[in-house]
Amino acid sequence: MTSSHDAQTRPGSGPGTRAGFRTDVFPEIRRVDAGAVLISEWDAGSPAGQRAVLDGVAHAWEETPLPAGFLSRVLFAGTDGRSVLNYAQWTSDAAHREFVRTENTGLSERIAAVLDGVGDVGNSGPGRFRLYRSMLPHGAPQEPGCVVRVAFRTTGHDAARGLVDGLLERVGERQQGDGGIASHFHISEDGDRVVNYSEWTDPESHEREVGRALQPQGQVLSYIDSLPGVEPLGFRRYVAPRGLVRG
Repeated sequence: MTSSHDAQTRPGSGPGTRAGFRTDVFPEIRRVDAGAVLISEWDAGSPAGQRAVLDGVAHAWEETPLPAGFLSRVLFAGTDGRSVLNYAQWTSDAAHREFVRTENTGLSERIAAVLDGVGDVGNSGPGRFRLYRSMLPHGAPQEPGCVVRVAFRTTGHDAARGLVDGLLERVGERQQGDGGIASHFHISEDGDRVVNYSEWTDPESHEREVGRALQPQGQVLSYIDSLPGVEPLGFRRYVAPRGLVRG
C-alpha cells in the first residue's frame, strides 16, 4: 500500500455540547444500533481549505434538527493538511433516505455552499457501507487518537468478503502493532469497496508500524497482491474528530 507524507494537523473544535449528543469525539464503530454507515472523503487542497470544510460542515449539522435514526456524523482532519474524512452512522438505510427525502432546513444547500467555497473537493456524495468484521483490541481498549483509513477496490461482494476473511485468518482477530487498537472492515452496498477504519493511539504509532520490515506484514501484502478482484487503494491518517455522536 502506498504511504502518505503526513504533517500533523489539529483544527479548532466547535461547540462543546448539544442535548443528547457527545461532540467532537471518536464514534463507537461497533454500536449495535448502527445499521448503515456513510463514508466519504474530500480533498480541500490546503490547511486553510481543510479548516473551512471542517468548520462549515460541522456547523451545518450542529444547527440542524436530527431524527431518531441519526446516530453520528464525525469529520476528521487528514494529517496531510488537506483531506477530510466523513464517517456517519444511521439506524438503517431507510432512516437516512427518509431524512434526505423530507429534510427542509437547507442542510444540503449549506453544505454545498461550504464545499463550493473551498473549490473542487470531490463532492460525489457518500458511499453506503455496512460493518462486516473487526479486529478487536488486546485487553481493555485504549482511547483512539488517530484513524487510519485503508481502502480497497473490489469486483463484488465475494471478492470483498474473501479479502477480509482471508486477512483475519492470517493475522487473527486481535489488532496487531504497538499502538494499534482495533480495525473495522466495512463493505460497500454494491461490493465495489472495502474500507478498513483502523483505530490507533496516535499517527506516529501507525507510521512506525508501516515502516517495520516484519515478515508477517510481508506475507499479508503478498496475500493481498495475489487476490483476484482486489486492488489496494492506499491509506490516509486522520485526527481531530469534529461532529456529533448520539448517547
